[in-house]
Amino acid sequence: MHYEPTPTLKPHAVLSGLEAVVFDFDGTLAELILDFAEMRRLVARTAAPFLSAEPAPGSTPVLEWLATLAAEAETLAVGSGAALTESALAAIEAMEVESAARGILFPFTRPLLDDLRKRGLACGIITRNCSKAVRTVFPDVDEHLEVVLTRDDVPRPKPHPAHLLDAIRRMGVDSRATLMVGDHPMDVETARAAGTRAGGVASGRITLDALSASGADIVAPDCAALFRPLLAPR
Repeated sequence: MHYEPTPTLKPHAVLSGLEAVVFDFDGTLAELILDFAEMRRLVARTAAPFLSAEPAPGSTPVLEWLATLAAEAETLAVGSGAALTESALAAIEAMEVESAARGILFPFTRPLLDDLRKRGLACGIITRNCSKAVRTVFPDVDEHLEVVLTRDDVPRPKPHPAHLLDAIRRMGVDSRATLMVGDHPMDVETARAAGTRAGGVASGRITLDALSASGADIVAPDCAALFRPLLAPR
C-alpha cells in the first residue's frame, strides 16, 4: 500500500482542528532508563550460538538488527531464525521490564491526557516497547487512553506507518487531523509516512534542534509545554 506523506505544517497550525493525539511512550510520557548499547550486546550474546560467530553490535535499531540476524541464522539451519528471535525477544523483554520497574511517568502525563480528552481529543500510545514494561510503569493506562499498541500488538512496529495507522483506525479519526508526538526522529518519520502531523519533545535523549531538523512540525521541551497553547484558559 502507498502512503502519502503529509506536507510540513506551520507550527501555529499544528494544534488547530485536531481530532486525536498519538504518543510515543519512553521519553515522551515516561522516564525509562534503557541502555540500548547493552541491549545490542545482549542480542549479540544471544545470537552467537545460532551463528558462526558472535555478531558485532552496530547502530541499527535493535528490532531491525535482530530480524537481520534471524535471517542469517535461518540460512545456516532451518528453524534457527525463529528460535533466535524467540530467545532474543525474551531477553529484551526481561531487560525492558527490569528497567520499567525503576521508571516513572512524567508528572504531567495523567493530567495532560485527561485534559486532552476533556477537549474531545482521542488519545493513544504506540511504542516499540513491550506491553509488560508499559503496564509496569503505567498500570492504569487503559483508563486514560483509547488505544495502546505496543510492539506485541502489531506485526510491524514503527517506523512502519501501519503501527500508527492501526491506532488511528481504532480511534476512528482522520490521519490528517492526528498529531503524532515523540522524542525521537523515528517518531517524526512514522508520522510523515502515515500522513499525520508530527510533534517532537526533548524530554528524552534528542535535542530540540535535532527534532526540528528531522522535520517535526512543532517541537517543545516536553508534552506539557507542547500542548500549553491548546489547553490554556480561553
